[in-house]
Order: sequence, then structure tokens, then C-alpha cells
Amino acid sequence: MGGVTGAGTYPEYANLGLMHDLIRLALEKMRENKQFISYLYPYSIPYYRRKGWEIMSDRITFSFKDTQLPKLINVSGYVERLNVNDENVIYIYDRFARTTHGALIRNKFEWDEYWRWENEEERTAAVYFDSNEQPQGCMFYWVEGDVFHIKEIFYLTQEACHGLWNFVRAHFSMIDEVKGGIYMNEPIAFELDDSQIVETIEPYFMARIIDVAEFLKIYPWDDDIKPFHFIVKDQVAEWNNGIFGIRQTNEGSVEIVREPIGKPVELDIRTLSTMMMSYKTPAYLHKIEYLRTDPYTLRFLEKLIPGERPYFSDYF
Repeated sequence: MGGVTGAGTYPEYANLGLMHDLIRLALEKMRENKQFISYLYPYSIPYYRRKGWEIMSDRITFSFKDTQLPKLINVSGYVERLNVNDENVIYIYDRFARTTHGALIRNKFEWDEYWRWENEEERTAAVYFDSNEQPQGCMFYWVEGDVFHIKEIFYLTQEACHGLWNFVRAHFSMIDEVKGGIYMNEPIAFELDDSQIVETIEPYFMARIIDVAEFLKIYPWDDDIKPFHFIVKDQVAEWNNGIFGIRQTNEGSVEIVREPIGKPVELDIRTLSTMMMSYKTPAYLHKIEYLRTDPYTLRFLEKLIPGERPYFSDYF
């Protein structure tokens, strides 16, 4: 993945096409570096949509009363408060990120960036250890003004999830409210006994496929491929325009050819990007007329593309 940030020009050079040239140059450089997809945080969603990026993840903020906290569930492990730089915290997130669609692999630089905008007093990690003393879940939190704030929660097992929420519940006598954020477009209300809580969903990060042919070669298709082809439009990266036939070889590998094989699927680079990231399904994109194909191929696409929703909690 190639991240894009800090792109801009002086005001006196606005509207001269310099930003367009910068973005195209960035795409060329990322393609040379074999970075076949790009992420960015948009200052303007319409602007970056015109450049080929599309929404790929959400941030959901939630708020509920202390009386709506999940019920206590008995677990075999325990929670320990640690420094956010503790090796157990780093270990849990790394395992989580490597098995979670869309998440950023964080090295030291990425961790430094993650905490760049946070106050020192807002940096506490609650880590869940199972009965074998293995770290399985983590929550970054702070308590202020009778409110329990959750910056992020990630875990490897459902037991760890229960254990971390038990930890929140242990603060019942000192808080009136719980506020926080999650980065999967899966609201938490359903998992609460009292689901009448406030949740706000907002688009968070955008993604763009940089090199369609190379991206499709390494994509983790969810089923056997019957030959079909994409017809792609890209207004910025001309190498992505045209036909991309997809078929499976006798050895099981994926082959991309620049000729029409099987049925067509017509779409632009934005739609292809959000679909292949599993943010929106082929059926939904077809319904709103972002994608054109026949019913049989549409059902086939639904089986081919993994259904796991993307997760991205970083900022740059």
C-alpha cells in the first residue's frame, strides 16, 4: 500500500493543474515501487473521487449510559493496565493486523504517528491475558469527567472481547457514560442487551487501485474463477483503461489477459476499488448503477469477492 498525504500547492498556483500532475506522478512512483493500492485520508471526498479514490472504511463513534454496559461474562483470564508501548500491546496489534482485512502493519514509525496527536494522559492500555498468560486483546482508553473514553479496541478472541468489556464495567461506580470509536462498519448496538444507543457512522479512509492488472493477480479470490473480464475506466492512470480478462490456469494460478474472455463487467476505477476492498458489494453497486453486468456474472462476483469488511484505524 502507498499512502498519500500532504499533497498541496501554494494558493497563487491553484487551479493550474499542478495537483493533478502531482497525483499522477505519485501514482507512477507507487506503480514503479510495486505498490498496487493506495490509501489516503480525504480533505475532500468529491475531489479525490475525481482522481480515482473511493471510500473503503468507516469510523463509527458510539455513546451509551453506564446502565447500558454489557453484562458481566465470566472469563478465565484477566486484564492488566500497561504502557501503550509495552511489547504485549505491540504483539497483539501485529497479530490482529496480519489477520484483519485492510489494517495497517505498524512498525516503530507507524506507532509514533499513531500517537502523534494524542495527549499523554490519554495513553493507557488495558490488555487481556488468557488462562495461559497469553495476551489476546487490547483497549486504549482514558477516564475523564465521569466518561470512559475508548480510543480503540482490538482482540484476537471473543473471550478477550468479553474480558475487556468486563474491565469497562468494573468502572461502573465512577462513570456515567461510555464514549468511543470503532473502525469496522459493523455497529456494536446489536451486541448490547440494551441496543438503544447513539452511533454515528462517517466515511474514514479512501483507497485506489494503482495497477489493475498486478492487483488482480495477487488478489485473494474466494472461489474458483470462471473466465470473465472487467472493462475499466480510469481518468488519471491510463494504464488502467481497457479490458482485463481473468482466468484460472490448470495449475490454479490467476492469469490476467488484455482481451475479452467470458462475460463483461463494466465499471470505473473508483467502483472497482471499493468493491475489491469489500466495502460495498457487487450487488449493491449494480443496484445503484455503478456497475454493469448480467445477473449470472453478478451472482458469480458475489461469490468471488471475500465478504470481510475492511478495518483501518490509523491516520496520516
